[in-house]
Amino acid sequence: MSIPSGITGFCFWILERKLDKREKAREKKEAVREQQEYLIVRGIGAAIALGEASAIALKNGHTNGETEAALEYARKVKHEQKDFLTKQGIEAIY
Repeated sequence: MSIPSGITGFCFWILERKLDKREKAREKKEAVREQQEYLIVRGIGAAIALGEASAIALKNGHTNGETEAALEYARKVKHEQKDFLTKQGIEAIY
């Protein structure tokens, strides 16, 4: 009577391990997706800030500190996105 119970218990243990591994992989993918969405939203914000600063500069006929600050912000976000995507590409290889 104990041999079938032992085999059944072992099978459930293996199944539980596989499910745990899948859950951890799903959680990791979800965290990556959240980070990607965060960077997309920041990129949109940087593009809007840059467009707004450019419109103000065109309206006033000269560039100002706002344009330079918006350009720097856009560059910073662009590099963050590039670094994130490069990291994800490297992790996908391994």
